[in-house]
Formats: sequence, C-alpha cells, structure tokens
Amino acid sequence: MHRTPLVPRRVGTAAPPVRAAFVVLLLAVVVVAGARLVLATGGMQVMGMAEYSTLIPIVGAALLPLRLTLILGLTNLVVGIVAYGILLPSMSHASRITVITALAASILVSLAVCRTRIAMERRLKGLMVARDRLTLLSEASTRVGGTLDVARTAEELAEVAVRRFADHAAVDLFDPVLKGEEPAPGPHAGPVTLRRAARRSVPAALAAASPDGGTVTYCRGSMPALSLLRGVPVHGQFPDGADGEECWPADPDGTGTKAPHSALAVPLRARGVTLGAALFTRSRHRDPFDAADVLLAQEIAARAAVCVDNARRYTHERATSVALQRSLLPQVVPPQPAVQAVARYLPADVGVGVGGDWYDVIPLSGARVALVVGDVVGHGIRASAAMGRLRAAVRTLADIDLPPDELLTHLDDIVIRLQSETCPTPTGGAEDAAEADVGEFVATCLYMVYDPISRRCTAARAGHPPPAVVHPGTCARFLDVPAGPPLGVGGLPFETAEMHLPEGSLLALYTDGLVEAPRYCLDERLERLLEALSEPKPTLQDTCDHVLDRLVVDRTRDDIALVIARTQALDDRHTVAWELLDNLAEVARARDLASLQLAHWGLPEAAFLAELVVSELVTNAIRYGGSPVQLRLIRHDTLICEVSDGAHTAPHLRRARTFDEGGRGLFIVAQLAERWGTRQQSDGKTIWAELALPPATVPTPAPALATL
Repeated sequence: MHRTPLVPRRVGTAAPPVRAAFVVLLLAVVVVAGARLVLATGGMQVMGMAEYSTLIPIVGAALLPLRLTLILGLTNLVVGIVAYGILLPSMSHASRITVITALAASILVSLAVCRTRIAMERRLKGLMVARDRLTLLSEASTRVGGTLDVARTAEELAEVAVRRFADHAAVDLFDPVLKGEEPAPGPHAGPVTLRRAARRSVPAALAAASPDGGTVTYCRGSMPALSLLRGVPVHGQFPDGADGEECWPADPDGTGTKAPHSALAVPLRARGVTLGAALFTRSRHRDPFDAADVLLAQEIAARAAVCVDNARRYTHERATSVALQRSLLPQVVPPQPAVQAVARYLPADVGVGVGGDWYDVIPLSGARVALVVGDVVGHGIRASAAMGRLRAAVRTLADIDLPPDELLTHLDDIVIRLQSETCPTPTGGAEDAAEADVGEFVATCLYMVYDPISRRCTAARAGHPPPAVVHPGTCARFLDVPAGPPLGVGGLPFETAEMHLPEGSLLALYTDGLVEAPRYCLDERLERLLEALSEPKPTLQDTCDHVLDRLVVDRTRDDIALVIARTQALDDRHTVAWELLDNLAEVARARDLASLQLAHWGLPEAAFLAELVVSELVTNAIRYGGSPVQLRLIRHDTLICEVSDGAHTAPHLRRARTFDEGGRGLFIVAQLAERWGTRQQSDGKTIWAELALPPATVPTPAPALATL
C-alpha cells in the first residue's frame, strides 16, 4: 500500500462540543451551589447533602468525555470545600474531612467509570465497523460476478461500493478486456487510457446523468497511474481548494467528482494480469480512507477482478464458438434458379452459449435445389463442431443426389458412428467415464428438394418441426411431412412426402428455438408463426424480420435458424426434352436438335461444346444403358445437358490407354463441363453436364422448338 504525499485536510475545530461542555459545567455548579444553600437553609443534615454531592461526578462520567468528567469532578470538589468548609462553620472538623474525602473519591470513581464507558464504546464501535465491513465483503462476494458479462460485472462492483463504502465509485477497464481479449502486459507507466465501464455516485442521479463507455486518461504520476504501475492500492487526501486534476482523473463527460476529499485507487489484477482499476472517493462529510478501508477495498477488488477475468474468458470463448459456428454456416445464400432464399441465424444469449443450429441451400443437378435445416441437441463448442460435421455430411450426400429419406438414413448412420467414436473406451479411467455423455449427441434435420421444372417438392424430416408453406393468395399452413425419429436413435425408417408447389409459393424452414419459449404453449407459438407468414411483405428480408419480431421473445434459451424461400419455375422457354430411339443413328439427330435449340435461344457460341457433350452422353446411354433414352436441355445462368436411360449402372470416369478405341467419352465430358455427375431414378439413371454460357448478352429465350 502507498499513500500519496498530498496535503492532509484539517478537520474542523471542536468548538461546539467545548461550549456545550462549559454550559453543562456552569449549570452543574449553579445546581450544586443552589441545592446546598437550599438544603442548608432548610436545616437538612450535612452528611445527607454530601451523599448527593458524590453522585454528581459519577452521573457526569456516564454522559461526558473524560476531560469534562474530570472538570466536573474538580468543580464539585471545590464547591464542596467552599460549602462545607466556609459556608457551614458549625460543621465539625471530622465531618469536613469525611465529606471532602468522599468528594475526592467520587472523582476517582467517576474517572474509572468514564474510562470504562469510553473503552466499551470504542470496542462496540469497532465491532460495528467490523460487522459493516464483513457485511460489505459478503455482499460483494454475493452480488459481484452474478453474470458472465464484463460490463455488468463492473457495474455490480460500483453498485456495491457506493452503498456502504464510498460516495463515488468508478471502474475503468482496458479496451481488450471489454472485447474478451487479454490486455497488453505491464508495466503501465502512464499516461494510460482506459474505458469507463461503470460509475455510480451518491446521489444516484449523478451517475444516471452521464452514460458509461467514454475513455479516461490517467496522467503520469496520478494516483490511478501509480496504482497500475506498482500493482498496489494508492490513497490520499486533497487539500482545501485543490482541483485534483493532476492526481485524479476527471469523468469522461466532464461531470462528477473532480476534487474529492479522500480518494482511493485499487488495481484490478487477476491471474497476474492487470485488467483495469477501481476508483473510490469520499466527500468532506465523511471520514477519509484509512488503512483498514484500503485492505477492505483491496479484498473486494481482488474478488471482483477474478469475476471480471472469468467474464472476459467466457466472452472470448463464446466469441470463438460463435465465429466457429458462423464459419461453418453459409456466409451468403447464392442465387438459385429454383428458389429465392434468405436466411437468419441468431445465437443464444451469453448465459447459454452457442448451439448446434445450422441451415443450408444446396444446388443440385437439373436446376433443383435442396433446403436443409438442422439442430444438434446441446450447446457449446462440441455442439458447433458436431454441427459442422453433419453439415459437411449432408452436402456430401446431397452431391450424389440421394432422395430425402435415403439421405436421412445415411445421415443417421453417420451420427451413430460418430457417437461410437467419441464415447470413451471400456478401459478408460474414471475421468473418461464421467465425460461419457459429453461425446454422445442427438440431432434433428429437415431436408427438402424442389424441382423448378416439374414444380414438385419432396421432403423428409428426422425429429424436426414441420415446414410451413404459403401458396399464392392463401394463408400459411404446415406441410404434412411424416415425423421420423431424431438422428442418432437408429432402427426406424424415414418417410418422404411429395407435394406440388405453384410458382411463387413461400417455404419456411426453422429450428425449434423459434417456436419454443418458456411460459408459452407450443400450439400458440405455431399458430403465431402461421399468422406472421400469412401477412404479405414486400421482400423476403422483410418477411424474415417480421417473423423474428413476432416470435422471438427470449434469446437466452436456444439458437434460432430460419430459412424463407420463394419458389420459381422454369417453363418451356428455359427447358426442352426429346425422346430418342435405342439406335446409335440417333446420336447425329441429338446433335442437330441441340444445335438448333441453342441457335433458337440465341446461344450459337455454345453449340460446339454442347454438341460434343451431347454426342458422348447419348452414345454412352444408347450403347450401355438402353431405352427409354431422353435428352433434355436446361438453360438458365448455365446450360445443363441431361441424358437419361433405363439402366441403373452408374458410369465411371477412367483414363483410356493409347491404343484403346473407347473409354474417352466421360473424360471428354469432364474436361469440357464445369460440373458433371449422375443421379439414380426409379426407372433408371440420368447423366448430366453443366456448361458455362458465354458472357455476351443473350436475348430472352423463346419457346422451345418442336422435335425434329
């Protein structure tokens, strides 16, 4: 501890108590003299008067300080000597000695009584002060650190200090601490700039007049700067008329205490790191800070610093978790020919931690799109990591064009496999057994596929809330998608629902955090969701914001993921299909059909690559697949060539040797196309290739040509 060499303020004189004491003495003398004269005149016995005289200093000892008690006793002795030795000459010599001795003895008794009383008062005052300090320390331990928010923890420290300890309290923290980062290592020689995180004053209106958050600078050599530099509390007093600007920082907005009577600066240190400083001041109507107050403030600040550091660490971990989760989610929803989609993700509040909610919009072959929403049960980094693994698995399974029910079946197997991999081995220790439930996780998922050409939508869900749909000109309703078991349960099948969606239909996919809230019935929340979706809005972003405004009442429980998509349709201006015979002579006809259609669409530059791709795909379909064979062209931002046949055998890309006569078809397609692949159907398979269109402006396509 260090005390700054400031000039101590002189405490006011004790003139009023001295005047009151003299008045008391004067009244006592008048009363004693008058009482004795009255008693002497009335003929009362002298020894009776002496007995009453000895009580006067003893009674005064119970009320007056030691010095005034002594003065009262001596005055009583002088009055007794005058009264019994001079005013009563008839009194015997022995009686005079007895009375004077009794009066002198009463002085000694009164002094002993007064000293005992003062000692008991001091002891009682010390006990009361100790009790108040213990109460303050207990209150600080209970109230400070009730949340994992850095700013709120600083406010709690200021509120506790102002109640019983100081007239003004401020908590200043380094900027990195408020952001969850570790501050720069010391020493902080000054000038030092910190952020005013909290401030409270008496009266409380002073603190409410100016908000926190401004910067404050500690000048070199000031009390707060010295406390940060030395790592110990620094306290002192300011002389009368001093502004204290060089030794004490002013409030960021210029209001508040600039020249306190007594000030105390305590560094906030936790785990060897200085986080900031706590500043306390007292006005002139209170006693200045003493050594005991410094120890108390140091203890409170030490406990508060640990709470602030815990909140800082939690803020850092939560920011890391949120950054991890957001990096695993799509940053933007790319434009799709099938739907216009927007998405929102709201993490849970700081007290819960991030969860495992995710969403995705996956482009599929044939201009189709997959809409996915899922939720991993639990919170924290483990849930975010599990969410990332499941999202990657869904994308991988979606690339091979699995139907929704088969995709969820494979995803369920993946979750079960991950559970077995993360569970501890039977030979693990007690620590592994205690964390056995941490590795297990259960997830829910909703997977939908929409085809803009047929306008058909297929969906399956695994323990997830049903999607909502709004057809043009109608109210919202929930789609009747069979509810399968959550992922990770295993043993139960998933079912697929198929429905027709008119162009312009609105689809809403969400996680349970949107519709589940405490003190609310689930049916009422679902009904409110339908009402919010039924209200038309100009854009999809406005619809998303409107739904969240209507339903989000408590973000402290669970994450929220919301995807809203409006379906689009590709008519005969964008797609055309031809049925081909099971004859290799149809290859030339397929090339001609593709070339004429591209010319009709105003894409003659893409005809050469399209003819090569169509020729190879149709040749493979006729030679290795069999009827029925169909060629389909889809034009949007790219050109998609699809050839379907009746075989279920998937082709494989291979490298033909130098003298091989075949085996180069798919290799040529892979070199010319942006993407290519195959998908299985109930009546065969489809091989598709996606070609990039030239960047030149293309007129609006006309309807497709008739078959040749």
